[in-house]
Amino acid sequence: MSRGVREQLRGVVPDSLLDLVPKSFDVIGSKQKAVAIIEVPEEIRGHEEAIAQAVMRVQKNVASVLSKESGRAGEFRTREMRLITGDPDTEVLHRESGCAFRLDPRTVYFSPRESQERGRIASATADGEDVLVMFSGVGPLPIRIAKQRPHVHATAIELNPYAHNYCVENVHLNRVGDRVDAILGDVREVARSLDRQYDRILMPLPKGAYMFLDVAVPLLRDGGVLHFYHWAPSEDFYGEAEELVKAAFRKEGREAVVTDRFRVSQFSPRDSKVRIDAVG
Repeated sequence: MSRGVREQLRGVVPDSLLDLVPKSFDVIGSKQKAVAIIEVPEEIRGHEEAIAQAVMRVQKNVASVLSKESGRAGEFRTREMRLITGDPDTEVLHRESGCAFRLDPRTVYFSPRESQERGRIASATADGEDVLVMFSGVGPLPIRIAKQRPHVHATAIELNPYAHNYCVENVHLNRVGDRVDAILGDVREVARSLDRQYDRILMPLPKGAYMFLDVAVPLLRDGGVLHFYHWAPSEDFYGEAEELVKAAFRKEGREAVVTDRFRVSQFSPRDSKVRIDAVG
């Protein structure tokens, strides 16, 4: 959280509690309207309205402030969000690298912090590739790829109907309807109807993607690239993820060659989100 917010809170929140005010928060949206998402420790819950008001004063475009009320849970892996203050309509239009994504963070998952990661993947994709994005959410990865690589075709699969509907809208918003197909459904079920293999498969679901490696590997062309995301402990960022990928390839009688390892973000002092790239 910016220094400006803490300065706003001096004399409102006791000095002894100022260090508990979150140091950072996500802002999703545009200059016209945005939503801020904060995590308020239990010890300062009584000051959350003042904290939210301070966020809105410092970030003039923020119209609503939401509080994280849970970890990611349920079949859609979304958080429970509670409105602290501001506009109860939390749908926004988020702009990123020439793309626009309409979404409501109360019903879907979207991380503005992963913009650079999406850019890395889009840049790594070659024109002419056939790409599959599992757990595609509101479509940031397939849309970023399609905007940057006009001769790529991407298939996006998402279980959350709210996220899928936003993905369909965002595909049209970004005028990539001829390059991106959005499918609503469970990856395991949808895979049975996919009568093709892919040059590149993305699995951007760090908690649980490993349970779908048996679906992904058979859909990957020989020599294709798999991007596998995983929560990793700080003492060994890549070991578990690499072994999961290699084991999945071995079960299909194939050998995986790890071509890149990347620490995408830190979730907590003990856990990080990592990406393993493998060719097989």
